[in-house]
Parts: sequence; C-alpha cells; structure tokens
Amino acid sequence: MTTPVALTIAGSDSSGGAGIQADLKTFAALGVYGASAITALTAQNTRAVTAIHAVPADFVRAQIDAVFSDLDVGAVKIGMVGQLAAIEAIAEALQHWSPKHVVLDPVMVATTGKRLLAPDAIDALRTKLIPLASLITPNLPEAAALLNEPLAEGEAAIEAQGKRLLAFGCPAVLIKGGHGQGNESIDTLVRAGGTLALPAPRIATENTHGSGCSLSSAIAAELAKGAALETAVRNAKAFVSAAIAAADHFTVGHGHGPIHHFHRLLT
Repeated sequence: MTTPVALTIAGSDSSGGAGIQADLKTFAALGVYGASAITALTAQNTRAVTAIHAVPADFVRAQIDAVFSDLDVGAVKIGMVGQLAAIEAIAEALQHWSPKHVVLDPVMVATTGKRLLAPDAIDALRTKLIPLASLITPNLPEAAALLNEPLAEGEAAIEAQGKRLLAFGCPAVLIKGGHGQGNESIDTLVRAGGTLALPAPRIATENTHGSGCSLSSAIAAELAKGAALETAVRNAKAFVSAAIAAADHFTVGHGHGPIHHFHRLLT
C-alpha cells in the first residue's frame, strides 16, 4: 500500500501553533506522511512574532530537492515564503519537479500583526508562484492585498475578487471568511466553472492560532490521498472547524491559543 506524502514549504513557529509545526500536525492527524522545507525561522508565541530569520534561498531549494529526489510527494503546501529570493527558488524547484497538486497560502501578515512577507516579494508571489498553484487560499485581507483593492464585503464582492485572482493564472481560489462578520464563517471556492459557498458556524473562541495554515495543509493532505479538489476543500474545512471547536480544551499561552489538531483523539 502506497503511503500518501505531502510536503510543506513554510516558516517555523517556535510556539508550535502555526507554520511548519501546524502543517505537520495536520498531515499526521489526517493520515498523511509529512515532509518539510523550512523557509524561515520565527521567534513567536501566541501573542507576537518577535524575530524572523530567513533561510538562504539556496538552502530552501536544497531541502525541496532532497525531498522530491527520494519521496513520492502527492501534494505540496506553500505557506510563509518571506523573501523574494525564496520565492524564486521555490518556483524554480516546482517547475523542475512538477508536483501534481500545489496549495498556496499567501501568508503576508501574522494574526498578531507582524509582516511575514517582504514588500518587494508581493509581485513575485503574484507572477511566479500563483501561476504554479492548483489552489490559492487567501483570507479576505490577503485577497484584497493581492489585488490592491479594498476589503471585499458581501458575497458578490468576494466572488468578484476571486474571479480577478484567477486571472493571475491559478485554476481555483478559496477565499477564507474567518475575518468576515455574522454568525457563519463562509469560505468561497471560485473556479472558472462556478462559485461554491462553504458556510460553517462561527465559533466563539480566541484560540484560532494556526487555523489558516492548517486549512491549506489539510487540503494538501486530502489531495495527496487522492481526493478531488471540492471534496478535499470540504473535508479540510470540516477538520479545521472541529479543531477550532475543540481548541478550548487547551490552555496554551496568553494570546491567541492554538487549534486542536488531534481533536479526534478526544472522542
């Protein structure tokens, strides 16, 4: 039996709630073997990112090459890339290895407000990485930033921004609704063939650290297992929603605590 493998290319979170650590936890929880290529080391906790140390681009590439040259990678998740040189190295590696599925989470700013993507790297994200992605998963502020537009309000405006993001060259966009308002958190999947709204009850908790990272890595995990895109997105949203709902079983840190990746062990 073939073991499904997913690779995360992202930054490390020293507090363990987001980034590489969240991705590997998600892969494990969903029955997928996780590999990683670290783009940056962050000194952070549930309250703040206090320092960032970028990994040299040639070493980012070396990690990716080492994984692909030996492991049968079914899907790639890309999170924090940090710098322009890292984007260029990742793009070259993806073009060389041609993975079947690439889920790109365009991480720009941490929940705590720290900028995680250099300003000169945003255009490279648009032009070099997005066209190589199977799916991009921006939240509402990230979608607006990628388009240099105001934050979308309402279903029609969100769908319209999703369609404009498709023009960057990716076949699918999932705009996450966690930053929206109302009793439901509605994620919007936009493809050339149509738009699908995916609502879930908005959960009253402060413990959401790593939820965005975990959603994109859960989608990658499902794709690595062979799921179709819509099924992968639905399964991933259900997994993360349950992880947020179970987050208050933790008492971790004094800020936005982590979600519960292994919530299924509670039942």
